[in-house]
Formats: sequence, structure tokens, C-alpha cells
Amino acid sequence: MELRVLQYFLAVTREQSISGAAQFLHLSQPTLSRQLKDLEDELGKQLFVRGNRKVTLTEEGMILRKRAEEVMELIGKAKHEIATADDVIEGDIYIGAGETDAVRYLAKAARELQRDYPNVRYHISSGDTIDVLESLDRGLIDFGLIFGRVDASRYEYLRFPAPDSYGILMRKDSPLARKKSICPEDLWDKPLMFNRNTHDGDILTTWLGKSRSEIQLIATYNLLFNASLMVDEGLGYAFALDGLINVTGNSNLCFRPLSPPLCADMSLLWKKYQVFSRAALKFLEKMQGMPDFSD
Repeated sequence: MELRVLQYFLAVTREQSISGAAQFLHLSQPTLSRQLKDLEDELGKQLFVRGNRKVTLTEEGMILRKRAEEVMELIGKAKHEIATADDVIEGDIYIGAGETDAVRYLAKAARELQRDYPNVRYHISSGDTIDVLESLDRGLIDFGLIFGRVDASRYEYLRFPAPDSYGILMRKDSPLARKKSICPEDLWDKPLMFNRNTHDGDILTTWLGKSRSEIQLIATYNLLFNASLMVDEGLGYAFALDGLINVTGNSNLCFRPLSPPLCADMSLLWKKYQVFSRAALKFLEKMQGMPDFSD
């Protein structure tokens, strides 16, 4: 599979038209059609459904589009890193992070690095542990910020000094809002929302003392803001980390800590044997030099 043909394929997916893509690529339409047919023959799968005015992707075509976009992104990243002069620290740093106030640590390191290297740019993508590890494994990001245990056989990591605290996000007019803290028994008969990573035997279900099948699990989420809207509409109670959702002022919501308290460890991790760009290496050195961090 040639890189040039992948570029042709992506052009067709963008234009949704072989004739439009051919015009964009400065190719004849028969030439482009033949290249696409050869690609389908090579893969043994149909990639397009060809209509009168536009083409649409098959399921296999959508898979190839996602992978082809990742390939092009990685190639562009590699070209930029190689082209940068040895004595120049500039370029892009890619970080995936869960929703946590600990992102402030990343921001502080970036701010300090910016004083010496103003041409370094930062790209932060939000997601839960599943999203972050997937992007890290595919080489789409340099670093990932996740909660919980780190697979030390696959990743190097820095442990954050201050863990986040769990609690319950609820409406201010909810019955449990009158309590200063929430114990497991308070939630056994309530409609609950978990992050989609929550599973039986993890820290949340262990604290709760119930399996997922024994509670009223009405929703899962990967970004807390979306869950907060469901809570605001009265759908139920959401397990959440403190400080992520504004519960002050005119907000209908409030946050109550758990009793006994429950905290989530956080780590900044990267792939073992990772070859960093000069900019990413400087960022890592800055993070490692911050007070109270440990590896």
C-alpha cells in the first residue's frame, strides 16, 4: 500500500466525489478510479459505495480512513521533527488528559518552558483512560495523564504528588444535598452514573460495596461535563472528581465528598523506549524537575 494512494483515498473521502478529488489532485478521473480499484483489490474489500453524485464509505472504508489519517499525522509530525535544526527547540507537544484539576501542573510546566522556548506549541486532547492510552499506543500523543494504576511493563511514568478526591455530583434540591458527606449506604437505592471505565472490583465499586448489577446504574460517561447536564436535568447522581464542575453561584448543582474519603492517583506516562522530539524532551525534564514529583 503506497503512501501516495492513501493520499488519493483521503482526498476522495474529503470531496465525497471521485471527480472532485481528481480535480483537486490534478489527475484524470479514470486514473484516480483505477488507483482506487487497485487499492480495493489489494485489501480484498470494497471501500466505497459509488452513487450518482457522491461516494460514501463502507465500514471497511471508514476504518481505513481513520488509520490513513493517523498515518498522515504521524508522517507530518516526523517530517517537522527531523527538519528542525539541532540547536533550535521548537515544535509541537501532544498530550492526552483525563478531566482533572491536575492539568494545572502541565500548564505550569508549559508556562515555565515557554519563557525559554516560545516556539513550542501544546496540543491537549481530553478523554478518559481508554482514549488516552489508545492515542498513546498509536503514537498520536507524546504523553498521557491518567488515573489509577500504570502498566509499568509498557510505560514510564511520573506520579502526581496530590491525588484527586472523589465525591458525588447532584442537584442542590436532591435529598442527599442536605448531608455534608456521602456514605455508600446513601447511594444503594439511588440512580447512579459512573465513568465508563468503572468495573466490578475497582476502587469505586469496592468503596460502594456493590457490584454494577446490584445498583441502579442508569448511565455511563467519558466526559464529566456531559454527565453534569444529565444530573442537572434530574436523571440521577454522578460519581465525580472534585473541582471539575462549577457548583457555585447560580448553579443548580452541588458536590459532596465521600465518607470514608476516596482518592484517585494520577500519573503522567509515556511509552517505554519513546524517542522524543527535542521539545517533548524539554517538557519532560521540566515536569521531572517540579517539586514533589516522583517516578
